[in-house]
Amino acid sequence: MKKGKWKKWLIGVVGFLAVALLVVFVGFTWFMNKSKPVIEGELAVDVLEQDVTVTRDEKGVPHIFAETDADLYRAQGYVQAQDRLFQMDLARRQASGRLSEVIGKAAVDTDKKFRTFSLRDAAEKSLGAYDAESLQVLEWYAEGVNAFIAQAKDENKLSYEFALLGYEPEEWTVVDSLTIGKYMAYDLGGNWDKLAFRHWALQNFSEDKAKELFITYPENASSIIEANIENPVAVAGQFDADLLPNEFNGSNNWVVSGDKTKSGAPILADDPHLGLDTPSIWYQMHLQSPEQNVSGVIFAGIPGIILGHNDEIAWGVTNVGPDVQDLYIEIPNPENLTQFRYDGEWEQAEVRDESIKVKDGETVDFEVVVTRHGPIITDLAFKETEPSAQFSMQWTALQSTAELRAILGFNKAKSWDDFELALEDFKAPAQNFVFASTDGTIAYKANGQIPIRKQGDGQLPVPGDSSEYGWEGFIPWDELPTVVNPEEGFIATANNQIIGDEYPYHITNSWAQPYRYERIKEVLEANDSLTVEDMMNLQMDQHNLYAREFLPDLLSSMKRKDSDGKYKEVITLLEEWDMVDAKESGAPLVFHMVMEQLQEVLFKDAMPEDMYKFMSGKYNITDQLLRTAYSGEKSAWIEEQGGVDAAVYEALDRSVALIEERFGEKVSKWQWGDFHQLTFDHSLGSASPILAKYFNAKKVPIGGSKVTVQAADDDKDGNVDHGASWRFVADVSDLSSAFHIVGPGQSGHVKSDWYQDQVEDWANGDFHETFVKKEAIKGDTLLLRAQ
Repeated sequence: MKKGKWKKWLIGVVGFLAVALLVVFVGFTWFMNKSKPVIEGELAVDVLEQDVTVTRDEKGVPHIFAETDADLYRAQGYVQAQDRLFQMDLARRQASGRLSEVIGKAAVDTDKKFRTFSLRDAAEKSLGAYDAESLQVLEWYAEGVNAFIAQAKDENKLSYEFALLGYEPEEWTVVDSLTIGKYMAYDLGGNWDKLAFRHWALQNFSEDKAKELFITYPENASSIIEANIENPVAVAGQFDADLLPNEFNGSNNWVVSGDKTKSGAPILADDPHLGLDTPSIWYQMHLQSPEQNVSGVIFAGIPGIILGHNDEIAWGVTNVGPDVQDLYIEIPNPENLTQFRYDGEWEQAEVRDESIKVKDGETVDFEVVVTRHGPIITDLAFKETEPSAQFSMQWTALQSTAELRAILGFNKAKSWDDFELALEDFKAPAQNFVFASTDGTIAYKANGQIPIRKQGDGQLPVPGDSSEYGWEGFIPWDELPTVVNPEEGFIATANNQIIGDEYPYHITNSWAQPYRYERIKEVLEANDSLTVEDMMNLQMDQHNLYAREFLPDLLSSMKRKDSDGKYKEVITLLEEWDMVDAKESGAPLVFHMVMEQLQEVLFKDAMPEDMYKFMSGKYNITDQLLRTAYSGEKSAWIEEQGGVDAAVYEALDRSVALIEERFGEKVSKWQWGDFHQLTFDHSLGSASPILAKYFNAKKVPIGGSKVTVQAADDDKDGNVDHGASWRFVADVSDLSSAFHIVGPGQSGHVKSDWYQDQVEDWANGDFHETFVKKEAIKGDTLLLRAQ
């Protein structure tokens, strides 16, 4: 081929490829953009009785103004579906055990778990707990969601996720919303795994070693301990620890009285700690009708506002973390495995057909067996085993409960009396509610159903074959821990121990580490002229009180063992540390790595890998063992490692090796933020690196940690995927606005300006002010026109 022709040929090929790529790009952009929510102009919505206006402010927060509550909730359903329909659909499918229908066989084990945990069954049973007014709200909300689904299908504008997975969403139902509510109880109210692990520990370790794995050993429950030893239930190799809720699901909240604020009125702050995903678990909204004016957040898929404020009050929550799940050792009839022994007779269990449809695969036969105590969970084993005994689970969330009715009560409450009355319906999950009102009241209640046991303290499975065990009711509502206008001038909770030895009822022995609470208390006590800015700063506080307690002793151990000065520079780094988990500092990287590796040194080699992952409460147990050792007492686990000095030095040795492998040997260059990086991953991002780059937020180096008020927990590889899913501060001297951060943003649509626009805000603590007076709200307005 001649040179001139070759050039023309090459130019032609390049030109063709450029045009082809342009066509692909234009087509892809059109495909992605066609499902973007309409946020201005007019839309006809046939379920509305009167026109409704929706103004999305500069952060994409929808402010809905309706003439009736009926249209308000219909519009809320419609708008949520505009921004979050795919998230809503996945949430109801996961909680119902129906992911396999759209994902395929990879989701079968997850579906088995959620069908066994019976969340949708509990939601269906809860319908009877609702009054006609609350059910009507759920119906109105579902009408709004379905109006959007119908329009999107008719106009071929369902969001891209549905096209990628090749399915369309079904109609929304009342039970779907209640099932998502039950999932929240699952995510925040679990302790069954701790019981199962302790059962396994009694089978596999000496009494001394097993005893040290309990927060408080049940000395007076010898019959329960004997029952666990004599009736082994298969645990190791049976459960998938990756399906457990994050053990650090919790929160910070506090409220200060007007005596301690610059404005002279109470200030309330709340930041629930959950998984950090795209889109956020929370959806921020403002709802206004002649009957209410309420602003805050709600889970996508549920009507109302669960956390926030109205014109008179503000409120927030943290997780109480009570023992609300009990395991029972059930003895099956060898001749009929759906019968179980109870008081000397065989009792027939309920058997539910829960066959699982699988995309591009055969339906999986599956049954859920439910005893008088609850579902048999041993068949979550994913293996064909028939142990002589099995676990069933009793759980408060499987009761018929009416949390939505409580939420609707919160939204319209005008006083503590109104709010506390609404709390009677909020039973699962148990939450620490803090409250402030314009009349100056600050208050707190640890609210929810907390069991009273005939025997035992909720730390071990109990015999299921005897009426001598089980629940005999719940802590009376009027005896739940409650505080109103305390002398201290503030109330704070951070999943810490909320009761003393004088409290007559058992709540739990497994409280969170105390360091977040102690730091909050320290700051609030020191200032009698607190402002909103002070509250925001406290939510971003990175002081590490965990290090303040343990670092001096750890350094002593390190120096005693480092006789040749191998780690002199690292030890100096820790000695000079101000004990703030700043992203620029290298010391937090070493400290947190050492505490993590110390757990591995003590426990990992002593148990199967799956049981190590299954072992929750490692931090509390390790703390307890360190306190024991440094006080001069013996610990079986620590003595096996040659003593506390040897164990700590081994953890240091491993930690430095890991850090050097990743960040080099120059200690002065190490930084916490190089390892500790904020992530907001989308569910589609896990499918491939290309999708991850497109859907996931860019990582951001951040400070804080799991033990600081600025909660930021990583996945052991440095990806911060758990923390303050919403930050909120309200001064009740002026409830015409409040301050929020919802990372990564409001919208679930990747092409939206509000998809991940709050990632840097989350990292830096930059709050946005959300107004509730119509004249103060600026943004794009959409008229939802009644037909």
